[in-house]
Amino acid sequence: MEVYLGIDVGSVSTNIVVLTATGNVADSLYIRTQGRPIEAVQQGLREVVDRLGELTVLGLGTTGSGRYLTGMVVGADSVKNEITAHALAAMHVMPDVKTVLEIGGQDSKLISIDNGVVTDFAMNTVCAAGTGSFLDQQAARLNIPIDQFGDIALTAVAPVRIAGRCAVFAESDMIHKQQTGHSMADILSGLCQALVRNYLSNVGKGKRLDGPVLFQGGVAANKGMHRAFEEALKCPVVIPPHFNVMGAIGAALSAREEMAGKDSSSFRGFTALQALYTTRSFECSGCANLCEVVELKSDALVLGRWGDRCGKWSQNAIHAVKVSAPA
Repeated sequence: MEVYLGIDVGSVSTNIVVLTATGNVADSLYIRTQGRPIEAVQQGLREVVDRLGELTVLGLGTTGSGRYLTGMVVGADSVKNEITAHALAAMHVMPDVKTVLEIGGQDSKLISIDNGVVTDFAMNTVCAAGTGSFLDQQAARLNIPIDQFGDIALTAVAPVRIAGRCAVFAESDMIHKQQTGHSMADILSGLCQALVRNYLSNVGKGKRLDGPVLFQGGVAANKGMHRAFEEALKCPVVIPPHFNVMGAIGAALSAREEMAGKDSSSFRGFTALQALYTTRSFECSGCANLCEVVELKSDALVLGRWGDRCGKWSQNAIHAVKVSAPA
């Protein structure tokens, strides 16, 4: 089967999507990164082969916070930021989409699209309140399975008002509401409403929120958050079928665009993923910038370096060169 691969390496999860040449999702994987992105990618690609058998990879794209590292390891044809990847995936699913709400494990994004062009975007930069990791933490504290969080919130009769502008204050307010006798459902529903208010007042501040609206990212699985967004925006909010791997879908679509008219992919092959990779960092003292350079090695070869502003070290990022100590 001829496919395009998309890999989204985030702080919480590593998502891999197998896209057919026609743009359909043949398979998808969700793996916990657990601070080891290279191992997560290797594990995921091995599972892809085990599940689908032999594949002909026409192109591979990476995105997410670990996109550069992963791109070096696997041999990516396309390396895109999260905004571009999520916008591509959203327009692939809903060509007339105008607003994309994306909430992942550690960050939140809002993307405005007009006639197939990204016109504006924003990301949370201060607090993790409302992200997947915060919801996971609260579910664990309340001894509630995260997959039941949204269902319980939907049974609320009188949602309480919770301060959601800060993760610490939100948790303190939740504890206070518990101790004063409010029901669990009302507290969870109130938390969802608070986090949506926080998202709209911070990430969505000053942005146009026109419909159609698409809600993607892992938090889209929470039915309480979905309802809270619809109530706040007063319009339908659509959740796509593969909402939790949309970044990876966008990366695969980007690779398909990149490979149009080209003969062969830069993908290093599935056998190359058995190699042992190591990373190190050093501070370049060549100028006052004191750039922190990251170096990726496989056996005795440097596969790439990045992090420098002038290109002194990253100029060898594409082709492997013999190891040399930094000057």
